[in-house]
Amino acid sequence: MPGPPGTRGDRAHRSAHNGSRISGAQAVDFARACLRDLTGRECESVSALQRTHDGWSIRLELVELERIPQTTDIMASYLVELDEQGELNSYERVSRYYRNQATPED
Repeated sequence: MPGPPGTRGDRAHRSAHNGSRISGAQAVDFARACLRDLTGRECESVSALQRTHDGWSIRLELVELERIPQTTDIMASYLVELDEQGELNSYERVSRYYRNQATPED
């Protein structure tokens, strides 16, 4: 899914639809845009990127519930799967955790 018109994600998405495979950086841009469109929230970080046999698997972290103090924010980790051209195959929330937690519980 492209980002808003004129954004980096939108330009990358349009160029990828010429049938060529997207790069890892483009996959991250597309995954961020897809997750923003689906959840209405901005991604805070990318925690994993892996090429698969048919595209890309990207794990993104975002704030799901803001709290005070910020160390108690509820974070969520999402797995986004894209095909070789950057089209969304699937997405799912794979874990939730407190920001101050050392490692997310899967």
